[in-house]
Amino acid sequence: MSPFIICLTIISTLTFLTTTNAASSPNNLTHIQFYFHDYVTGPNPTALRIAQAQTTAQSTSTFGALVMIDDPLTEKPDNNSKVIGHAQGMYGFADQNQLALLMTMNLVFSDGEFNGSTLSVMGRNSVMDSIREMAVVGGSGAFRFASGYAQAKTVTFMDTNGATIVEYNVYVSH
Repeated sequence: MSPFIICLTIISTLTFLTTTNAASSPNNLTHIQFYFHDYVTGPNPTALRIAQAQTTAQSTSTFGALVMIDDPLTEKPDNNSKVIGHAQGMYGFADQNQLALLMTMNLVFSDGEFNGSTLSVMGRNSVMDSIREMAVVGGSGAFRFASGYAQAKTVTFMDTNGATIVEYNVYVSH
């Protein structure tokens, strides 16, 4: 085999390995904390039931209901805290025996360092568990090729304003 072919083979192999390694290594690991405000009642609800099964009303877990959301994300748990984005998507009551949701939502950041970027979250949210974990399955803007997880912890359930407030800690590689 000629020295040229051997050299070309080595260079091609090294280029492939470098490209593969760079593509599989995350550039950044980011932690974001915010508060999710889900208003199901009041003059301006942010979570609306859009469908339900015929048997949902008889279900102890609300199984079969589907809710569309456009929930504000804030810096602090206070209802008057600065809004940094919105959770837009839906959740469905997905368990026949306990209060558990299938959540699929985009976290749309509209202020701060990640303004204009999104994270896509999907997973099971067992509402009565103290801390729930869902997958970050993608993103856009600063979060292209994102993966990671989101931890949810209820701060307030149905306060006087009709809000459920949930603390989110999101850990994402991007």
